[in-house]
Amino acid sequence: MYQAKTKENEQDVLALIQQVESDKKREDALTLLNIFTETSGHPPKMWGDSIIGFGHYHYTYASGHEGDAPLVGFSPRKAKTSLYFATGDSEREKLLKKLGKHTSGKACVYINKLDDIDVDVLKQLITQSINFLKTLYPE
Repeated sequence: MYQAKTKENEQDVLALIQQVESDKKREDALTLLNIFTETSGHPPKMWGDSIIGFGHYHYTYASGHEGDAPLVGFSPRKAKTSLYFATGDSEREKLLKKLGKHTSGKACVYINKLDDIDVDVLKQLITQSINFLKTLYPE
């Protein structure tokens, strides 16, 4: 049976941020930590070795695959900072158009620096993602 590699754990969130080499990226990560904590209402927890997640939900797919994931999160990676929001809601795409300079993959949104995006839209994305996932996967 498949086991997810990225699980919530007790690693130190601040230790991860302190390992970020770039002063600007480290500063951005600390600011994101505050934004995500305040906006989500959840304390930060490590997921795997490099994702800082907030809250969690349990999902079950039609295939029977199930697991746990953070409601929202971010990872201060070397090249770009990854932001994690729920996919599948058209509201997400509308908000991303207003976010500012970013690229995106399936579930990740990548930013170079916090100054490139609109923090108010970021807060809306956090709230939208949490609300969408809580509706989709009620406890």
